[in-house]
Amino acid sequence: MPEIRQNPATKEWVIVSTERAKRPEELIEPVKKRLIPRFSRRCPFCPGHEDQTPPEITANRDERGKWTVRVVPNRFPALVPEGGSIREEDANFFRSMPGLGEHEVIIETPVHNASLGLVDDEKAFEIVSMYYERYRTLSQDKRLKLVTIFRNHGREAGTSLEHPHSQIVATPVVPLHVRHRLEEATRFNDDTGECVFCRIIEMERKEKTRVVMEGDGFLVIEPFAARSPFETWILPVEHRSTFGAATFAELTGFAHILNRTLEKFSKGLKDPAYNMVIQTTPTNEENEDYYHWHVKIFPRITTPAGFELGTGVYINTVLPEDAAKYLKKL
Repeated sequence: MPEIRQNPATKEWVIVSTERAKRPEELIEPVKKRLIPRFSRRCPFCPGHEDQTPPEITANRDERGKWTVRVVPNRFPALVPEGGSIREEDANFFRSMPGLGEHEVIIETPVHNASLGLVDDEKAFEIVSMYYERYRTLSQDKRLKLVTIFRNHGREAGTSLEHPHSQIVATPVVPLHVRHRLEEATRFNDDTGECVFCRIIEMERKEKTRVVMEGDGFLVIEPFAARSPFETWILPVEHRSTFGAATFAELTGFAHILNRTLEKFSKGLKDPAYNMVIQTTPTNEENEDYYHWHVKIFPRITTPAGFELGTGVYINTVLPEDAAKYLKKL
């Protein structure tokens, strides 16, 4: 019998289709991928091509003065930093506002093929620390309400450049999809006096069947109501509502656990395309206790179709328990 599961953090429903469920390894296609070089003459992010990007915002450099991480404005930004944040409503009822915001690209490494999951933990920490630095800086702008850090890996995940990079978009509004997630967490906190994510951590530790690994202050799980095969959450065990409140020790642990998780994806899932996002509170709600920052990773192994797009209910053909077991043993 198929099973309909509810995500306790969002109240969204997911169908786990046991009738057509597949073993995790059945979804991993042995596709022969092109060998990615260490340097590409056509890549605007490779060293020597700095004039092909907008002027850098900040960068880390080694003792020879060569950059190791660069942050630049997106060349084709979704939002721009100039303008106001006043919402306008025309005589015909429609509402709009200027496209104010920030859209940055973090070029993670000068090495064209050194992606997260394939680098050492020192490099992973440098990348995560730049996430943190840019988050803290952008969150100081009172015009901006939400800072979202994300990573698209692979063409199927929406990236056009294979050079390892992440992006940050800061918006003057909190999108409805995010607001719904925050409201559900607030409702749980009002009803129980607890954090729903702390409760999830407690229950996943108790059941153990969906835990991929734990260490360095973080828990990695395949969530109970995973929307797709190998949807993965990384949760800090210590309760903090915002990524911007993470300590140095937590950033170190996060770098290690994120690197290990993506290594499992790279080697065990044959390097699938994926989307990764850090989910955190709006900048003006960082001192509230109802939320718990975390990371979600969505491998692009299957494609949402008409039913998912029409109803918002996803069909997952791999049991989260089986996915966790497979990743854990890698």
